[in-house]
Amino acid sequence: MTFSATTVLVLGLIALLVLALGVWAYSTANRLDRLHVRSDQSWQALDAALARRAVVARAVAMSEAGPVSTDPSRAERAAQLASLADRAERVDRSDRETIENQLSAALSLVDIEHLRPQLVAELADAEARVLIARRFHNDAVRDTLALRTRRPVRILHLGGTAPLPHYFEITERATPAAATGLVVHTTRTTARVILLDEQNRVLLLRGHDPMIPEVAFWFTVGGGVEPGENLRDAAVREIYEETGQRVDPASLRGPLWRRVAVFPFNGELVRSEELFFTLRSPGFEWRPADLTALERRTITDHRWCTADDIRALDAEGEAVYPYHLDELLAEAVTAATDDTQHVVRSIR
Repeated sequence: MTFSATTVLVLGLIALLVLALGVWAYSTANRLDRLHVRSDQSWQALDAALARRAVVARAVAMSEAGPVSTDPSRAERAAQLASLADRAERVDRSDRETIENQLSAALSLVDIEHLRPQLVAELADAEARVLIARRFHNDAVRDTLALRTRRPVRILHLGGTAPLPHYFEITERATPAAATGLVVHTTRTTARVILLDEQNRVLLLRGHDPMIPEVAFWFTVGGGVEPGENLRDAAVREIYEETGQRVDPASLRGPLWRRVAVFPFNGELVRSEELFFTLRSPGFEWRPADLTALERRTITDHRWCTADDIRALDAEGEAVYPYHLDELLAEAVTAATDDTQHVVRSIR
C-alpha cells in the first residue's frame, strides 16, 4: 500500500499539530499546577497573618477591659472583640470572610489613644501583614483563574479535579501609610446603581484592569462623585454616561448599601467607598453616551443578569461586584418599588 506525497504531507501536518497540542497541554497543565501551589501557599500565608491579627486583637481586648476601664460600653466592646478573635481562629474557611469582616469592624471601634504604644505598633503591623498577604493571595487567585477559566483549558480538563481558588475580601481598618508601608494613591466616594428591567434583571458591565486585560470582572453602573456633586446627582450622571439613559433623580431608591473596597487599578491602589441605589427602568438597548477614554478601553461588554446568571458568572471564575449580588438582588427589587426611607447597611 502506497501513499501519495500529498497524503504523507497531510499526515505529517496532523502529527505535528497533535504533537504541538500535546506539548501545549503538558506545559499548560504544569503551569496550572504551579499556580495552584502558589494559591495554596498564599492562602497559608494569609491564614497565618489573620491568626496573628486575632492574637493581637485579643491582647487589645484585654487592654480595653483592664482595671483602668470604667466605661461599661467600652468593656462590652472589649468582650465582643475578644469573642470575635476567638471565633476567627476556629471558624471554617467558608465563614472566614464574614467573621474576619466582623473583627475588622470591631477593631475599627477601638480608640488607639487608650492603648500602650507597643500594642498600637503591634496592631498596625498585624493589619499591614493581613493587607499585604491578602493582596498576594488575591493576585495568585487572579492569575490561576485567568488560565484555568480559558475555554481550551476547560474543554481539555487541564485543571484536573483541583477546586477553583477563591478571592478573600475583607475590609481592613484604616492605618497610616507609614505603619502599613502601603500608600493609597486614590480615595474616592462612588455612587452605584442596581439598574433593573421589567424582568428584575440587573444591568452589569464587564471590564478589566488595563494592566491585566486577561482578567475580567463584572460590576454595576456607577462611578466616582465629582467635586461639588451629591450622591444622587452623581448616580444620575453615571447612568447617562454609561447607558445613555436619562432618569429622574427622584426615581432612585436608597442608598441601600455601603461597601468599602481597597484594590489595585491601573497601577494605583484605590480605596473606594461605594453607596448603592436601586432603580427600575424599562428595558433598553445599551448605548453609552459619554465614556471616558479609560472606560472605552476597559469596558468590553454588558449583560442583563438574573440571580442565576450571576451565580453562573461566578462559577466560571469571573468575579461579580459587589460580592453575593445574587443574594442581594431580591432586596434591591423590593426596594425599587418602596418609597420608605432605607437604613444603609454594609455589604462586601
